[in-house]
Amino acid sequence: MAWARRWWVPVLVALLLGQMAVAMVTAAVRQTPTIDEPVYVGTAAVYLDEHSLRFNPEHPPLGKLVIAAGVAVADPRPEPGFDGDQTALGRRLLYESGNDPWRVMFWARLPVIVLTLGFGLAVFAFARELAGRAGASVALALYALSPDVIAHGSLATLDVPAAGFVLTSAWLLWRARTRPRLYVPLAGAAFGAALATKMSVLPALPVLVLLAAVSVWCAGPRRMTRAVAGGAVFALTACAAVWVAYLAVDPRLRWGPPQHIPSVGGLRGLAVQLLPLPEPFRDGMRLQFGLENRPWQGFLFGRLYTGSLWYYLPAALLVKTPLGALALWTAGAVTVTVLRPLRPAAPYLLAAPAVLLAAAMYGSRDFGTRYAVFLPMFLAVAAGCVVLVRWRWTPAATAALAVFVAVSSLRTFPFYLPYSNEAFGGPERTRYRLHDSNVDWGQDLGRLADRLDERYRGERIWLVYKGAGVPAYYGIDARDPRRAAPDAVHGVLVVSDSAAAKATGRLAELIDSSRRIDEVGHSITLYRR
Repeated sequence: MAWARRWWVPVLVALLLGQMAVAMVTAAVRQTPTIDEPVYVGTAAVYLDEHSLRFNPEHPPLGKLVIAAGVAVADPRPEPGFDGDQTALGRRLLYESGNDPWRVMFWARLPVIVLTLGFGLAVFAFARELAGRAGASVALALYALSPDVIAHGSLATLDVPAAGFVLTSAWLLWRARTRPRLYVPLAGAAFGAALATKMSVLPALPVLVLLAAVSVWCAGPRRMTRAVAGGAVFALTACAAVWVAYLAVDPRLRWGPPQHIPSVGGLRGLAVQLLPLPEPFRDGMRLQFGLENRPWQGFLFGRLYTGSLWYYLPAALLVKTPLGALALWTAGAVTVTVLRPLRPAAPYLLAAPAVLLAAAMYGSRDFGTRYAVFLPMFLAVAAGCVVLVRWRWTPAATAALAVFVAVSSLRTFPFYLPYSNEAFGGPERTRYRLHDSNVDWGQDLGRLADRLDERYRGERIWLVYKGAGVPAYYGIDARDPRRAAPDAVHGVLVVSDSAAAKATGRLAELIDSSRRIDEVGHSITLYRR
């Protein structure tokens, strides 16, 4: 039986990551471009062909360089010297230049899928060091079955790569407690990769610098100078990684700031000026601060509002996290705080995600739990530590909750973006509580085309679509009902659920006076008029 004890862990890891890969690849093959993806894919193509940083400056380049690895295989034909905006760039590349958008999008998404699977190994390794093989298996199960991680890990976007690099950095800092000379620079490079992917991780920098100093302090002679030096090495390595990402796109770092960059004053402006990072990064931060000042609309539990709600993300996470995961997350956070052997790990597991969550809650864009996708990663590791609680019923309860997560996740296959847990009615009810990337990000235009061809061929179609796809490319012949007299709108009315959530005026009247007859992917609703 020794061979069985030796092999069950790698077999379980392969099974968990294998089902995750199948789920993500299935989503990548079937889903049409979501709202943000064409911008990143178009920018990646420009990186490859022109080595220019002029598109999508509000995000650093590393995540798009990851996407570019797949775009290079698809080898689309971008228009040289395109001078439109970044939204038009993505549309032109996918739909107006003779490229196959299905093929381009699959290859663009594939590197992110591979990276997401790699972060699963980091989750497993981190949990194994804290809680052994059993705890690591629980942690990997929660990660690999997380609907949010699967949904966004299968897209050519930046949220999962940035979050995964932060987790990797925290894990390497934990390892630095024994070998700081090796792991502190590696941790700094990992966080630099996160920072070179999304600027939103910047609030975690002071936390991780402090943890780097703590790790060096714990590793040898407890001298303040060594600890400070460790924090400095971490920060400098992170900054160097950001510079490398920009130089990888353009070794000459040519940069002509866009005319619409807002001026930022006060402490924010001073912080931007003092950052030892490339000018395009600092201008990107100014653009992000400008976006924060816009009056965005949100939707939560049927309420349409302007601005932001501080409790939006916690509420959305309650809806979109499997109930078993919520229980294990809570138990794991308590365990690493209460159990004495685990207390040294608590700051590495809880401090960075707590700061990032607070920053995201303070932000002005209530668009989805993707802004907190780091939580399923960090708290999966914490949940794995529950197995160390020496209560008789702990193994059975942990296993039962993990199975509950598995059942809930597998039941939503292949519709992971609109997932909500059983307490809130499942994915078919998400549209009544949330909008945007929580449920409908434009991903089901291809499925809509198939449904219209199967069931509604020959009928007049009226369409309000919120997404980046081009309906005509998929064979959808439809008119916008908002541009016609209400009495003329007869036939099948098709409305993206994100558009329905924000419907006012004529669109709201049309929906209210129509009969719901069908739905596609839990993200698009069809009505009969």
